[in-house]
Amino acid sequence: MRTGFRFQGPGLRVVLLAWLAVFCSAAPAWAHIGNKDVFEQVNVGPYTLFVTIRTPTVIPGVAIIEVRSSGAPIDSLTITPLLLTGEASKHPPTPDAMKRSKDDPQFFTGSLWLMGTGSWQVRFGIQGAAGPEATSVPVAAAATALLHMQRPMGIMLGVLGFVLVLGIVGIVSGAVRESRLQPGLAPDANRRQKALAAGAFALVLAVAAVYLGGKWWNVEAADYAEEMHKNSELKPTITGSTLNLHLGDPDKDAPNGWLEVTNSQLLLDHGHLMHLYAIRSPEMDAVFHLHPEPTGDKGLAMTLPAMPPGTYKLYGDVVFPSGFPETETATITIPANVSTAPLGSEDASATPAPLSAGELGPTYKLPDGYTMVWNKPASITASTPYAFQFTLLDASGLPASDMQPYLGMAGHAAFVKTDGTTFAHTHPEGSAAMPAMMLADASTMSTGDMHDMSGMAGMNNDPIKPTVDFPYGFPSSGRYRIFIQMKHGSTVETGVFDAEVK
Repeated sequence: MRTGFRFQGPGLRVVLLAWLAVFCSAAPAWAHIGNKDVFEQVNVGPYTLFVTIRTPTVIPGVAIIEVRSSGAPIDSLTITPLLLTGEASKHPPTPDAMKRSKDDPQFFTGSLWLMGTGSWQVRFGIQGAAGPEATSVPVAAAATALLHMQRPMGIMLGVLGFVLVLGIVGIVSGAVRESRLQPGLAPDANRRQKALAAGAFALVLAVAAVYLGGKWWNVEAADYAEEMHKNSELKPTITGSTLNLHLGDPDKDAPNGWLEVTNSQLLLDHGHLMHLYAIRSPEMDAVFHLHPEPTGDKGLAMTLPAMPPGTYKLYGDVVFPSGFPETETATITIPANVSTAPLGSEDASATPAPLSAGELGPTYKLPDGYTMVWNKPASITASTPYAFQFTLLDASGLPASDMQPYLGMAGHAAFVKTDGTTFAHTHPEGSAAMPAMMLADASTMSTGDMHDMSGMAGMNNDPIKPTVDFPYGFPSSGRYRIFIQMKHGSTVETGVFDAEVK
């Protein structure tokens, strides 16, 4: 079993089991890009669960699970870790009971071990006033961090290891010198000489064991670092007005140094193999939500719409057949006058004020006279789950009455840190990828893997409301820009807002 830790500090090699202490001090760092936690609002029968899953950065690792319930009263909640697909998804282990808060009877907490890398699900068993129900939330588990020993802990363990080596030498020397000595007699010169030689030999063996153990540990740490999760590489090129995208992994053993992911290795997410956000940097004053289409069996492409020239950061969301989502990143320079084509019917764009102009407020004026309003909290704190609420108003300032679903949902949101280190494309249901949610639903209903992933989970025939909530929690402090897409009539609107996270 590999751990995700590397020793650092004086004398650390003498205690190879010290990773246990490191494991207890793991620091978070993962998800779409820079997001590791899952936020999902699940409606199951008469029950509503607002689920937060704080995934580990090392595997095996412990996921911390928090649930706030609403709707019908809940008597108890259980949680079970399962793989998302395959035979193992049909054979759940014994569930663990979540603990109800003494101060808030609607708040539950629990934890689960995720024992391997891949697509998992947390299955929730509900017992309540309206009868039993079950639902699942997908979780992508992968090692994403190599954690370091804390220096004070390393110094302490180094000192203890030094004392242990001295103790070994002393025990061996004492045994040779006095183990066969009659009571009351003092060891002669010959015994003392043998004891000295035995102690020296024991010291050499102990030092060799420490050295070889340290070499072994460094090899294991290097192997672990090499096998940590790395997103596939996104390679963009422009030919005329066409954007070409290839997805794969650098591989020195491949003939061209590139192993390419084919379109058949991706699942449709809201009817598309990739959702591509292009955000002009560093000012974030132009954003495009695009949907390149497959070109044969390999690669995706699209005709670029008219875009302001400049350098764009690309974030491409894809989902693999196991339900494992990735956001691939790249940078590309768009030259002037590369295209005059209009946006596609399902694409969206906005040109907000640049970051240097100051923070955008909670009201965003749209080009057609509509307005998008953010019910912004007075204060936003990192690592805290929220349901961020946005409302679309028509030209007269009333809630829009001509709402339509956008890509099968009431809205889409992208939360992006201004330094580019965090990106999350989310939906009103939450941050989990929709194909993964559908696989989780299929597993819960024991109907096997779903092969047609083009449908939209969670949608019904109810009319789309002009107010939409997005469950999300910012992973770290700093400034973020938020892009919200909602549709009315045949128009896709993109509202833009800024958030300063404490």
